[in-house]
Amino acid sequence: MKKSLQSAARPATLAIVGRPNVGKSTLFNKLIGHRRAIVTDEPGITRDRLYGETEWSGRRLRVIDTGGILPDDKDEMPAEIFRQARVALDEADAVVMVVDGRTELAAPDIELARLLIRSGKPLFLAVNKVDTPKLEPYAEEFRRLGIRNLYPVSAEHGLGVAELLDAVMNVLPKTNGAGAPEERLIDEVAHDTDETALEGERLPAESKDEFHEKRRAERETRVAIIGRPNVGKSTLLNALTSTDRAIVSPIPGTTRDAVDEMVRRGDHDYRFIDTAGIRRKGKTKLVAEKLSVVMARKHLEEADIALLIVDAAEGVTALDANIAGYAHESGRSVIIVVNKWDLVARRKEDEPTRRATTRHRGGVVYRRGSMNARIAARAGSGNGHKPADRHIYEQELRHELKFLDYAPVVFVSAKAGKNVDKIFDLVAQVAAERRKRIPTAAMNRFVQSVDFDRAPVPFSRRVKILYMTQAGTSPPTFVLFTDRAVKLHFSYERFLQNQIRRAFGFVGTPIWIKTRARS
Repeated sequence: MKKSLQSAARPATLAIVGRPNVGKSTLFNKLIGHRRAIVTDEPGITRDRLYGETEWSGRRLRVIDTGGILPDDKDEMPAEIFRQARVALDEADAVVMVVDGRTELAAPDIELARLLIRSGKPLFLAVNKVDTPKLEPYAEEFRRLGIRNLYPVSAEHGLGVAELLDAVMNVLPKTNGAGAPEERLIDEVAHDTDETALEGERLPAESKDEFHEKRRAERETRVAIIGRPNVGKSTLLNALTSTDRAIVSPIPGTTRDAVDEMVRRGDHDYRFIDTAGIRRKGKTKLVAEKLSVVMARKHLEEADIALLIVDAAEGVTALDANIAGYAHESGRSVIIVVNKWDLVARRKEDEPTRRATTRHRGGVVYRRGSMNARIAARAGSGNGHKPADRHIYEQELRHELKFLDYAPVVFVSAKAGKNVDKIFDLVAQVAAERRKRIPTAAMNRFVQSVDFDRAPVPFSRRVKILYMTQAGTSPPTFVLFTDRAVKLHFSYERFLQNQIRRAFGFVGTPIWIKTRARS
């Protein structure tokens, strides 16, 4: 391939800014055509910057949604949101400032307008929540901000959005048109891929888009970073991407919307998605928290691989196991990332473990019977092991997550950047295993070589496997053709999965098995 999407013409960029709760995310969702940003009546929902793309007047447009800006607020969270918004402003070719048309002009609006005017970039004022023509005269009050390009809009209903986009596109630098980079990419792939590579099949005209999506999917691996709140997901995203892409705070639940960032390694793209911390249903009270959990699970289901983040200092909890179950049952490949390992490594060997709860010098409390309490007990039993023995820790971790015995484990410190590069190697390996396909002839030789009498299955539930084929990938899916219609006993299915792994690998990915009776 001569050229990639990375080198193709990049679309112009539009940043949406404004103070909290004026409708920025509603406008962002309207522009990109789907619900990417969480929208509720609670102020301050959006914190990190979000990216999306749209097409207007035959041209592509990249849109950035930002958190509510309060320029004079020096508290940690508003300051971090403002820093994220500044990054968006630096990237933007044009800016839309959104204000609430149903409220009086506020001091944060005036201060923000001054900052934006000084930037010198094309600036547009969207007076939002103007839902009827009767409210349009009130929008003129906002001319006092000094922004000449004023447009009354209703982001929720789409009123006035077309006029705003027309004005924005008139001042943005022109690219080669919507889809032009993609069209060039498809043409180059078709030119560089000969007939034998496509097994002699010509690409039908109507499947050109599908072909392009398939080729792009082969070059892009989507990796969701999942886990409980405050285990270091956003810190890991920043470490993997070598950026300050996500806001990092000790406050649990800082991330609300999923934040994604693309990283290129060699000739492959990895899209890392930082999801909101998943809580128990009973622990989510605010609407935004409930929606963020729903969106986190949605982004997990759209990913290829899940990085399950475990806090090394706390060990595997019941909630960790539940989250791991979501990934496993949805067919995502899984890599277990034990984060904050440097905290565990600093502990002393002689830390007490006798009481029901023991406060260690590192400031962490272990409960009797917990994973870390068992590790500490083994470490202090005179066998020479240290509390930070990775082998012992991994054994106990796998005891808690028995159903993820196929998932590789990596110990990292995201904050210090230790061992983060190993994650890329594991992601590349697991992605290849996830897409691996075994020929039917090899599968049939495998069936003949397996001693099925060793399977721990009741005699009445046993079936004779006539032959076996791989029906799909991502995740690897196998179809067994049997002598009678019967649901496989769970232990028989587990036995088969273990035998397949022994013969063919499939590291890090679940294996799905379906049965079909011979007709």
